[in-house]
Amino acid sequence: MEVKGCRSEVEVFRGSPVETVSRRDSASLQTSSPRSIPLTGRTAHSIPTKREFRASSAPLIPNPFPELCSPTHSPVLTGSLGGRDLPSNSSTHVLRVFGDATHSRSLLVTSGTTAHDVCNLLAQKAHCTDEESWALIEHNSSLGLERCLEDHELVLQVQSSWPVESDTKLIFRKNYAKYEFFKKPVLFFPEHMISDSADVTKGTTSSELVQNMVKSGSCPEIQGFLHVREGGKKSWKKLYFVLRRSGLYFSNKGQSKEPRHLQFIGDLEDLNVFTVFNGRKQYGAPGEHVFCIKASKDRFRCQDLKLMCADSEQSRTCWITAFRLFKHGKQLQCNYQLSQSSARLHKPSRPDSKCTDREESMVAMDFSGKSGGRVIQNPHEAQNAEREEGHNWRKREALRHSLPSGGHSSQLSAVHRVQPWFHGGVSRTEAQRLLEEQGQVDGMFLIRDSQLHAQCFVLSLCYKLKTKHYLVIPLEEGDKQYYTMDDGVTLFTDLLQLVEFHQINRGILPVCLKHPCTCIAL
Repeated sequence: MEVKGCRSEVEVFRGSPVETVSRRDSASLQTSSPRSIPLTGRTAHSIPTKREFRASSAPLIPNPFPELCSPTHSPVLTGSLGGRDLPSNSSTHVLRVFGDATHSRSLLVTSGTTAHDVCNLLAQKAHCTDEESWALIEHNSSLGLERCLEDHELVLQVQSSWPVESDTKLIFRKNYAKYEFFKKPVLFFPEHMISDSADVTKGTTSSELVQNMVKSGSCPEIQGFLHVREGGKKSWKKLYFVLRRSGLYFSNKGQSKEPRHLQFIGDLEDLNVFTVFNGRKQYGAPGEHVFCIKASKDRFRCQDLKLMCADSEQSRTCWITAFRLFKHGKQLQCNYQLSQSSARLHKPSRPDSKCTDREESMVAMDFSGKSGGRVIQNPHEAQNAEREEGHNWRKREALRHSLPSGGHSSQLSAVHRVQPWFHGGVSRTEAQRLLEEQGQVDGMFLIRDSQLHAQCFVLSLCYKLKTKHYLVIPLEEGDKQYYTMDDGVTLFTDLLQLVEFHQINRGILPVCLKHPCTCIAL
């Protein structure tokens, strides 16, 4: 059935003004000289006629009755990229990605470009020192929603579901927790949240069951209480939920999981799970650990959201991780293996790895003895000598800067300001937000200026989904300045040395420093 006077057209995004091509007349197109050169090469089927050039001069009006037009002949503009029917891979589109609230970068992508491809391209263009753990975040500020795109998702397909005037955008940042559950599955699935109906064979503990299922790309059945709020309502109810491969259910009779008491909510294939920030203030949630599910085809509207609130961050992380595993299954495992292989490919070679021709012509020497230098044959001894030489160099630099002069303190303290883990004068709340946004995994850290103590710093460290803060104070011995976190027991000439020490030694910390919290401007 067709609507009279309703002519459906496909919007083609190119470097020149917007052109429209009618699909009905595409079979009878005749070759003519184009007025502008598009971003991609024109084929015989993409060359518009004079009649179509005249039609393109009129403004493109979206079809108000998309359900009445045949989808095979009429892809209608329902989103910012022309609806859900994406063009062929040969067409090129401009994708805008933000690094923070103000800085962004535009890229040329095709409809087959995945989130993994965009992350690699942005990491290269931004000259990032590493290409590991970068992610694309789907961010909606008005509703307070965020979702990490999976590496295999098509970015233009995701963007096509956005409303035309939506404030939804893509953000490029680190997410260390994206595949952390493959490394430590027991931490992500508490024993009390694993359903009793899970297949536990004799002699197999729940932790072993979780490890075996996650490594195979599967997930055990998850159960537990959640506070839930339906779209459009303001009250919250506490219900018992069960997450299975067949979908999400809640029990209308306590904790009963009998089929007659379980109410079906939705199929996981049609749902997306989002993290909700500022949920207590915006939605009146009973806690801070809020997330929501939304149908993939629904637009970003408050009435289309099913909001849920967990009792703890560990519980929320478990529900979100289980959603991802049940929905994508072994595809997540393939994404994880691809990220691991890419990380090994871009990781710099170590001294014990295969050396280049120039490196093979160089040997480690020890000149500490009185009889002259000797060749160090042991590779472990060579690594220790390299670290000791670096430590001695830093001590010499510190002594050189500690000579009496008016600006020696500013020169000595400037070494940390160019490091990716230093965030200047951000507040305690802002530091916790940055760490939560990038995964909040064990060993993730940043250093900032202390707002309470002058000339002091604060080390903010993630451990067991919580953020701990350690005061770094300057200490003077004689006419030299050091930094310490344990009342002078361990002294460091600068913050860079403090970080490098705690990357291999815990010291007073519960875990070694591992992942720096970084922010880049695209």
